[in-house]
Amino acid sequence: MNMAIRVYLLLFIVLSYSYTAFSLYEDQVGLMDWHQQYIGKVKHAVFHTHKAARKRVVVSTEENVISSLDLRHGDIFWRHVLAPTDVIDQIDIALGKYVITLSSGGSILRAWNLPDGQMVWESTLLGPNASKPLLLVPANFKVDRENVMFIYGNGFIHAISSIDGEFIWKKELASEGINIQQLIYTDGSDTISAVGFVGTHRFGAYILDVKSGELLKYKSMEFTDGFSGDLSLVTDDTAVAIDSIGTSLVTIQFHDGLISFHQTLLSHLIQDFRRAAVISPSNIPGAFILETDNSVTLIKVISRGELKVVEELGHATAVSDALFLPGGQQAFALVQHRDGKILLTVKLDSDDGTSNLLEETIHLDNQRGKVQKVFINTYVRVDRSNGFRVLIVMEDDSLFLLQQGEIVWSREDGLASIVDVKPVVLPVEKDGVSVAKVENNLFEWLKGHLLKLKGTLMIATTPDDVAAIQKMRLLSSGKSKMTRDRNGFRKLLIVLTRAGKLFALHTGDGRIVWSRLLRTLRKSETCQSPRGISLHQWQDPHHHALDQNPSVLIVGRCGDSLDSAGLLSIVDAYTGEERNHMEPVHSIVHIIPLSFTDSLEQRLHLLLDANRRAHLYPRTAEALDIFQRESGNIYWYSAETEEGTLRGHSVHKNCVLEEADNFCFDSRDLWSIVFPSESEKIAATATRSLNEVVHTQAKVTEDQEVMYKYVSKNLLFLATVAPKDVGPIGSVTPDESYLIAYLIDTVTGRILHRVTHHGSVGPVHAVIKLHSFVFSENWVVYHYFNLRAHRYEMSVIEIYDQARAENKDVLKLVLGTHNLTSPITAFSRPEVSTKSQSYFFAHSLKTMAVTLTAKGITSKQVLLGTIGDQVLALDKRFLDPRRTVNPTQAEKEEGIIPLTDSLSIIPQSYVTHTLKVEGLRGIVTVPAKLESTTLVFVYGTDLFFTRLAPSRTYDSLTEDFSYALLLITIGALVIAIFITWVWSEKKELQEKWR
Repeated sequence: MNMAIRVYLLLFIVLSYSYTAFSLYEDQVGLMDWHQQYIGKVKHAVFHTHKAARKRVVVSTEENVISSLDLRHGDIFWRHVLAPTDVIDQIDIALGKYVITLSSGGSILRAWNLPDGQMVWESTLLGPNASKPLLLVPANFKVDRENVMFIYGNGFIHAISSIDGEFIWKKELASEGINIQQLIYTDGSDTISAVGFVGTHRFGAYILDVKSGELLKYKSMEFTDGFSGDLSLVTDDTAVAIDSIGTSLVTIQFHDGLISFHQTLLSHLIQDFRRAAVISPSNIPGAFILETDNSVTLIKVISRGELKVVEELGHATAVSDALFLPGGQQAFALVQHRDGKILLTVKLDSDDGTSNLLEETIHLDNQRGKVQKVFINTYVRVDRSNGFRVLIVMEDDSLFLLQQGEIVWSREDGLASIVDVKPVVLPVEKDGVSVAKVENNLFEWLKGHLLKLKGTLMIATTPDDVAAIQKMRLLSSGKSKMTRDRNGFRKLLIVLTRAGKLFALHTGDGRIVWSRLLRTLRKSETCQSPRGISLHQWQDPHHHALDQNPSVLIVGRCGDSLDSAGLLSIVDAYTGEERNHMEPVHSIVHIIPLSFTDSLEQRLHLLLDANRRAHLYPRTAEALDIFQRESGNIYWYSAETEEGTLRGHSVHKNCVLEEADNFCFDSRDLWSIVFPSESEKIAATATRSLNEVVHTQAKVTEDQEVMYKYVSKNLLFLATVAPKDVGPIGSVTPDESYLIAYLIDTVTGRILHRVTHHGSVGPVHAVIKLHSFVFSENWVVYHYFNLRAHRYEMSVIEIYDQARAENKDVLKLVLGTHNLTSPITAFSRPEVSTKSQSYFFAHSLKTMAVTLTAKGITSKQVLLGTIGDQVLALDKRFLDPRRTVNPTQAEKEEGIIPLTDSLSIIPQSYVTHTLKVEGLRGIVTVPAKLESTTLVFVYGTDLFFTRLAPSRTYDSLTEDFSYALLLITIGALVIAIFITWVWSEKKELQEKWR
């Protein structure tokens, strides 16, 4: 019998380990997370299609990305994301192997290795005067065996070696007050020219020796009507500009120091011309593109500076730069978008006019908007004729390549500029909905479980087995289904981009479920510069309107100023259909989602305008009735950063307007706090997360005492700094810098807590946990730089309610000597106590967030978006202000960690693993239905999604748990027990016969 027990225990231990061991292996990648890389809206593109190399296009984008893309598939070969202040001005390719970038307003010049993107060299171009940055890379020009390129920036023209970035010569040009607009070099010439404007009424031209930089000639000439806008170069000795009043085109001819002007009225060239025109920045030798509000015109410069209209191109047309073809000819591309079709025309430019080389029509999604930019490249076909490929940038920031009448590939690079994110639950799976079956027959069933067994025992080593296991897990998990799951992992992420496009991303695999370019956020006559601000939950059906789909409210603005007209749109979250949109309305400064809903479960919102009026939405009688009943309990605050004032507001009465509006309310000031401008400047404010749940408001300490969390939903965290601290770190001395943190009640304006950090500066990133007693916790964490210690710090403040200290006496509660139902008013002075602590931290941070769970039971983690574009999960226990150097045994049992001066970083705590979310801007956490798990979405130039279990998955089994293997194990144990029992019986019988 003892032998049976040993065999049983051995078998049980071996098999049980196969279930309890958990870590992330190669075949598990992509099961719980996904990572998508983008580059942003392309603004420059250079093709590289040499036969000996891989065909690629090098681009720079508005997200400050320099990248090399595969021309065959659109994949990223390599990319670099520069700092936000290091804006890319121009790019080019030198010597066929270096990518040259000019950035920071012409201050930094870099060379990158074309095949792998490694930086070869970097040069800094210093100068006293800011100027238009210009980059000119001649095809074949050498000075003393050095391949040379020319750069103009900060008032100097530089000749720099393409090989190592060494300066050959430089010459200051800005001393004469000239604003250089173009650099001109003709192949084989001994001179280089720089032309521009001196003031607004004079044209000037420099001629320099190309080898030494010596100034050979300077000539300027006054034009009485003046110039406006930029100078467009047509040929090596001819340029075009618009006069100062915008009614004429000025042709400027300069040759050998002689300058002449020729003026042509725009009304003579364009019929019904009424408004000012703009010269498009295209590079078509001998011609230029003129854009007006209702037309795009190709104009050619003929003899003596006269102008001739070559072709009316129509409205919404994008034109490429000229492309030189074999034989000395040149061509350019025109792209128009009409009725869901792309009309591509490649024109051959000649002295006699233009002729069409290629005309193609391609069907395209209507949700991409108008064509913004076009870049053209040529290749030689099998029949030795010229073929063309065209790279097109659309209004929604998407990018695609056209070739032979088809879209070769496309990229949704608008997702690199997400403005806001809103999670939405998926619909419930109804009866009759078919579910994909993975196990079709017995053979597939056995094969699947055999693969599961190999994966569990870590004996799946071949690439085919690993790929098969990963595919099977993806299929069997059902993670990409469009219905909600029992654990709440499957959701839709509604994201709004800077281009005004709305995307619905599936959390299972990150795919785009639908996309919509909103009419409200597109340029129109009534709104010339629309932009999206935020997303809000509009309708979330649960009980009364289950037949309705949830919807989101999109809030925008016509311009950058706070007093610009507002834009509103309501979109179905499941289909992307725009249910309703409103033309420009009142200004929108702040949006307050209220906790009330109407009978259709539409959430009420207050939109505050620049005149401190509150506008109620939805504009229905039912919503108005609900609001009027609850208006006495609605408070909000406003922080006037420039004035240094914090104010509290409430609803007063209906607005007094020329036209009566029952949904408009005046506000009244309840209180104000004025921070002295000579000593404090508001740096940051933070309030609670509306969807957070708190499990308990009591906290039991190690000595069995009960501390009650201060759970007011009206608590505000505010940080101020010294007025001199608004600059970068190091701009002030430690004695001149300080940071002050406040906890303020926004109903009464009382300052509940104030702490000063001397020698510290912002920026301040805060995660605040100060909510109502139903949905909140009571702590705030903030991050800043300590100038005295030359290190970053993180501080934590916890606030507790002392007024309820007597309520912990159970005897008094039984005897009724105190009344817990007595009314509590926010206007009474609260008795609070605080605990705080500061720690050194090794990283600079971009943003912070905190994990959220369904019931608030699971312990919290603070998610830190580091300067290295990764996300670090820090357990809240490390930020406990009650930590001591030598905790008692009771404190250790409570989980209090011994105090250290710095917060340690565990490499395994990186949520993003080894991945980087380039250009990281925000972290969004969403509670899953499963209490142990929270969903995390990180966005920037890249996107990243994962699931976190701060206290491990204590309430579920893993998704790939093999129930079949469990049954096999139980069966094997039963058989082992039976066999050992037989052996034991036989052994006992043999012993009795002895």
